[in-house]
Amino acid sequence: MQKKFEEYAKLLVEIGVNIQKGQTLIINCPVDCAWFARLCAKAAYAAGCREVVMGWGDDQLNREKYLHADSDVFDAVPEWRVRFCTDYAREGAAFLFIGGSDPEALKGVEQDRLVRSSRASGKALEEYRQLQMSNAIPWCVGAIPVPSWAKKVFPGCPEEEAMEKLWNAILTSVRVDGSGSAVQRWKEHLDTLQVRINKLNELRLESLHYTNSLGTDLTIRLPEDHVWGGGDGVSKAGVHFIANMPTEEIFTAPLRDGIDGVVYSAMPLSLNGELVDKFHFAIKAGRIVEVHAEVGEEKLKAETALDEGASYFGEVALVPYDSPIRNQDLLFYNTLFDENAACHLAFGEAYPECIRGGESMTREELKAHGLNDSITHVDFMVGTADLRITGRTREGKEVAVFTDGNFAI
Repeated sequence: MQKKFEEYAKLLVEIGVNIQKGQTLIINCPVDCAWFARLCAKAAYAAGCREVVMGWGDDQLNREKYLHADSDVFDAVPEWRVRFCTDYAREGAAFLFIGGSDPEALKGVEQDRLVRSSRASGKALEEYRQLQMSNAIPWCVGAIPVPSWAKKVFPGCPEEEAMEKLWNAILTSVRVDGSGSAVQRWKEHLDTLQVRINKLNELRLESLHYTNSLGTDLTIRLPEDHVWGGGDGVSKAGVHFIANMPTEEIFTAPLRDGIDGVVYSAMPLSLNGELVDKFHFAIKAGRIVEVHAEVGEEKLKAETALDEGASYFGEVALVPYDSPIRNQDLLFYNTLFDENAACHLAFGEAYPECIRGGESMTREELKAHGLNDSITHVDFMVGTADLRITGRTREGKEVAVFTDGNFAI
């Protein structure tokens, strides 16, 4: 397993953020996972990294803060945190986020505190968020197990066994087997994604129509100059990086006011440290007008009301039901993995790269091209084994994009 851990760390550093010689690397990591952060730092320095700067987090301390801190704490963001993120982003540092948390770490926390904190953070870190969303900086999100997460995924197993099983599931998802071939396997995977990306871009789709047995019946119009992407991105410095590991998706942005119908979730969603399950949205002219959930409805309603853009959509992502992650037959309770097991949508912010030339446009120009703007971006899974997606080209031709949950092109 040690060889696999080292291979995974090297993969995140050399392929995920693709650290360059002389570049600074910011690693954000839970304190419980410090040993893995050290492996990543070692790999970064071996690749010529200028400096590794650590940012630590802790589920339990974060929960205590939301439960007991003075109320005004959640209306502001300390200047040092704003400067830390923004200044390093301005100088072109790479950012590696190592996830590993309890999916229900903030269960029972007062909703108002979470909402106010999100709004304050969104406003204070606006420049940093824009630099990240526009791929101005290389960034990557990975994850490793912690006991609370492992026990949620494998509730019937002792802690040690649950951790081993979750490790194996994660390493399988990121194509790490200890042989040292992960880098080559990822290059082949990116080539496969690019073939489908090219096909979708050649279609010049005007809209997509989703239907399945859950009750989803949704029409999504796309901007005229939309672009499908996936796999790796390219920073403004010309460096290729992979924002999510794993990644199986091909994605674009919807037209902000161009979605109508109803869409049902296919999996639970871990949202701000609490689970939301069995939910659906009614959407009219792009805006979410109804939110219903059997579990976590108030939390979901609050997230879609963070700002005006939170009630509109920013991403359309296609993932085959027959994917390496879905075929493990696991619910990870973690969006990084679950979103790569099924087609998904996201309400909130759209990625500028999803329209031609978008990464160099101002916010006003992006809005004029039909992209949504928000301080949030929440992915939720809609793909099922019977999902059908029919595309309509700008010439009026209908094309089967998905049949029985998988690509038809």
